[in-house]
Amino acid sequence: MTTYVISVPGTFTGGAGPETQAELARTLRPADPHHTHLGNEEDLDVLAVNDDGTFTLRLTVDAHSGPEAEREARRLAEAALNAVGLDDGSAPLGPAVITGIDSDG
Repeated sequence: MTTYVISVPGTFTGGAGPETQAELARTLRPADPHHTHLGNEEDLDVLAVNDDGTFTLRLTVDAHSGPEAEREARRLAEAALNAVGLDDGSAPLGPAVITGIDSDG
């Protein structure tokens, strides 16, 4: 297994204030890239939100391949968004992409 850092972009279209964003970050804490060498080195936050409502989730995923890691990251992102009351309409996601591969675990 390899540890991947995956970025999943999205847009908050409404109803995702600071409290919801903080809850989302807490929900994703187990997949926080700060748990990896790459995440610490690059200071990658699990949730980065821009002023225009766009956001990026950066997640760590252990997988056998890049495509498998991307699918798992998207699944984690969707589950976390649903857990805080957001769905495809209020926080649509873009394609998951590999940001990095953690060589130090």
